[in-house]
Amino acid sequence: MASYIHVVLLFVSIFSLFLLYSSSSLVPVRSEYEVSLLFEGWLVKLNKSYQDLAEKEKRYEIFKDNLKYVDEHNAGNHTFTLALNVFADITDEEYRATYLGTLPTPTGIDMIDDNGNESDEYNLNETVDAVPDSVDWRDLGAVQPVRNQGGCFSCWAFTVVAAIEGINQIVTGDVVALSEQQLVDCERKSCDPYDLDRPMQYVMKNGGIDTRQDYPYTGVYAKCNTTKESNKVVTIDGYKRIPSNNEKILKTHVARQPIAGAVEGYERAFKLYGSGVFTKYCGTALDHAVTLIGYGTEGTQDYWLIKNSWGDFWGEAGYIRLERNVNDPAGKCGIAKTALYPTKVNLGNRN
Repeated sequence: MASYIHVVLLFVSIFSLFLLYSSSSLVPVRSEYEVSLLFEGWLVKLNKSYQDLAEKEKRYEIFKDNLKYVDEHNAGNHTFTLALNVFADITDEEYRATYLGTLPTPTGIDMIDDNGNESDEYNLNETVDAVPDSVDWRDLGAVQPVRNQGGCFSCWAFTVVAAIEGINQIVTGDVVALSEQQLVDCERKSCDPYDLDRPMQYVMKNGGIDTRQDYPYTGVYAKCNTTKESNKVVTIDGYKRIPSNNEKILKTHVARQPIAGAVEGYERAFKLYGSGVFTKYCGTALDHAVTLIGYGTEGTQDYWLIKNSWGDFWGEAGYIRLERNVNDPAGKCGIAKTALYPTKVNLGNRN
């Protein structure tokens, strides 16, 4: 009987990871037993274990601290909730050191056109087109499932690949998962931070990029597999950078295709984001690459729909809705500071 009760309580603790924070309330007063059940349920959900008891006890204390922060936030009146997501057992310092890094400034080339010509001039006279009130490229087949970069700082590779996958599907109708590992191994040659321009340039100069199935992601840098690098399955014709600090122009481009961009993810609330429209303060020092895949409005709150690369146990199954049309020209978390997109009008392969 005692064993049966424990199983029931464990199930309730796992279920509560998702339902506990659905509405504002007083800050919960939790017993140590309840917290331990939440922790054990979280471990089961993530299929996670630790190397020894000392490590588990350390992670439990960090989990408790994160839980307290989540409870206190969710007891307030906010447009978004926090959750015991994939980062619930790491400190803010560990999160920042592993998953964030200062993104290098762009290379100075703002555009490579369809003929391979370089230009360092924005189209400052670009107009804001009439676009739909809301767009979600997932509904239109241009977004692949959420992936997980792991401990490799390869968010830039995931973002560039997602943008290329998107335009390829829009132009050709083909749904092809592409290789982030190829960009890590053959272009960056490390798991270090990188800008978004040079991976785009690499795909162009290489004549294309291989599939994820053929050149799978491992989460660590390895020597470039030149045989696989020569498999140029999907090509792009060029890429262009969107003028900075203009959410209206950014919206025009997101209405056309998924866009590669970046944010500052430094804040603890970003780390533990669960659901809703993220409106909490964040800076604009870009440290994480993401993909803009749509936009919309919930009630009176405008938002960007953003795909992340931290797996589907972060945010809204791997996505975040980020406040849109803010007073800062750089956008919430700097989302309007730097963004670019691949171009593709040629249906042929350039092998």
